Amino acid sequence: MPGPLLDTLKGVKQPVAPVWLMRQAGRYLPEYRELRAEKGGFLELVYDSEAAAEITVQPIRRFAFDGAILFSDILIVPHAMGQGLAFLAGEGPKMSPTLLEADLSDFAPAHERFDPIYETVRRTRAMIGDEVTMLGFAGSPWTVATYMIAGEGSKDQGPARLLAYRDPGRLQAICDAISEVSITYLRGQIDAGAEAVQLFDSWSGSLAPDEFERWVIAPNAKITEALKQSHPDTPVIGFPKGAGAKLPAYARETGVDAVGLDETLDPVWAHTSLPDGMPVQGNLDPLLVEAGGPALPERCRAILKAFEDRPHVFNLGHGIGQFTPISHVEELLSAVRG
Repeated sequence: MPGPLLDTLKGVKQPVAPVWLMRQAGRYLPEYRELRAEKGGFLELVYDSEAAAEITVQPIRRFAFDGAILFSDILIVPHAMGQGLAFLAGEGPKMSPTLLEADLSDFAPAHERFDPIYETVRRTRAMIGDEVTMLGFAGSPWTVATYMIAGEGSKDQGPARLLAYRDPGRLQAICDAISEVSITYLRGQIDAGAEAVQLFDSWSGSLAPDEFERWVIAPNAKITEALKQSHPDTPVIGFPKGAGAKLPAYARETGVDAVGLDETLDPVWAHTSLPDGMPVQGNLDPLLVEAGGPALPERCRAILKAFEDRPHVFNLGHGIGQFTPISHVEELLSAVRG
């Protein structure tokens, strides 16, 4: 029997909103910090299927979330495409050579890097109950391209945005290549046991409206259509962070089954603006969870109220922060579950 999260993503409203949290497996958990200290760096953990599955399951054991999100990273795709990847302490991901210095044709693809990720999905699926939904994911082409072009995260995604204006044909080729590899990657996750997948477009909010159409909506529509052809029963969640007023067009035009909402969106506006009956996910501010206090349960109840007439997955507007107290997550769950 599918769990309440999977049912919600398929359009069935639940009496109590199912819950999972972006980055729910990570640094705010003492059990994660202990395992990471034992095993080593972040990328080493991602490629260690036994450790990655254990990390994926840790928040399920502690909080009984309704979904288990694969412990991995969106930059596994460019790494499999042959770009160098390292996570430096205190600096985040570094990619080399950048696509300002090299071409895609200079990279030697290494798709075998996906194999341990698929094994993590298989191991996790075997460790969790049938009522817990296994979630896979990939980064959306625009967001992944911003890292591949600049070689790291950037404040305004300026290098990629400049390339979009100066040489849109080259950026199109980059996004097309990312899309094709991501389709293969997500199909592999589904075949390994993922029951739903999320497309993370963390930097979609930096684009002007016409650029959003080309670099966010069109690539996500391509990926979603391909997944619907091969795996028509697997829900796809689209999360275009920062989309703002462009979210309804994204919801209509990409073909995704559900949309994730970041914390800047008014849930009442979202409910009235999105297609009737479309499942939504979100949108509590992660910093409010870190801060705690009486505003936390009040905001949880306000979000639940806004979406009481449509299928709703309770989640955050982005990833949970590493300094979030465990007790605040417990307060969130108490507010949502009653």
